[in-house]
Amino acid sequence: MIDYLIVGCGLAGISFAEKALQHNKTILVIDNDSQSSSKVAGGLYNPVILKRFSEVWEAQSQLLTMNAFYAQLNSKIDRQFDFKKPILRKFFSIEEQNNWFSASDKPNLTPFLSSDLHFKEYKGITAPFGYGEVLHTGYVDTASLLESYRNYLVDTDRFRQESFDYTAINFEDNCCIYKDIKSKHIIFAEGFGLHLNPYFNHLPIDGTKGELFIIKAPGLDLDVILNTSVFILPLGNDLFKVGATYNWKDKTDLPTEEGKTELVARIQEIIDCDFEIVSHFAGVRPTVRDRRPLVGTHAVHKRIHLLNGLGTRGVMLGPAMADALYNAIEHQIPLVKEIDIQRFANKNK
Repeated sequence: MIDYLIVGCGLAGISFAEKALQHNKTILVIDNDSQSSSKVAGGLYNPVILKRFSEVWEAQSQLLTMNAFYAQLNSKIDRQFDFKKPILRKFFSIEEQNNWFSASDKPNLTPFLSSDLHFKEYKGITAPFGYGEVLHTGYVDTASLLESYRNYLVDTDRFRQESFDYTAINFEDNCCIYKDIKSKHIIFAEGFGLHLNPYFNHLPIDGTKGELFIIKAPGLDLDVILNTSVFILPLGNDLFKVGATYNWKDKTDLPTEEGKTELVARIQEIIDCDFEIVSHFAGVRPTVRDRRPLVGTHAVHKRIHLLNGLGTRGVMLGPAMADALYNAIEHQIPLVKEIDIQRFANKNK
């Protein structure tokens, strides 16, 4: 018998898998490549919601957990996934500068927003009003991370590529039996695929489609991440990742002309040099209407659990939410109500 059968190998799934392995638990991960949001994610981590100048929920503790998690993974797999890099907000007016100063004076934002304006000139960008710098930021190369971690799981006989058959679970007192696997617990981490899960699909997962580009812009010289209406992330060799759009109606992972037009217009607002679209991709983020993750245990079947709803902040949320779920299962430490799926217990039945 293994300790954990984990369904899904995106950011949520590998966060829990690694947490379990760190505690010498036995695991098996099943994934069918149907969900692409973690692979195509921008991968940025940023403790501030710049649109509203508000702190990300539990940002300080999430950053601590995240930093330790990726440092351990970098060492374990001997490859760097976490890249510390400043995020600059380009200002378009004096009013935006003033709003920044007001926000940076707020006690909860002071640790994250520099009060010094930046006026460095970047080739390909005109910014007469300068930039504001967000602190404790960077990005995770999610595509490389997921590929490397999956290879690690394959090499250690901890991975199966197949579609999960929800009808094949048999519940025993001390375990779940799934086909030829006996496991003490099953962790569902399927992202937007949750809507196909009969045990948890009553929960309000509301996929939000995002589209991104890789562009080539030889006339753009940038060694930081710009984040205004879209982010521009330098990748080297004149390549930049740009995103992202938000579409609450389209639940496919196919790039669209509408998304392309929107991204091109937003890029042209920020930079004033030519660029070429090298690739265009899309994914559906697993978002929740109250903007909090979905974590917890099934109300009837106490050996099946959920880790989902990481939304647009999976690289920050994943490790912390995996910790919370693991501690709830292994040590009976209650989940905080903001993330516990029991907050929806009396709704949508």
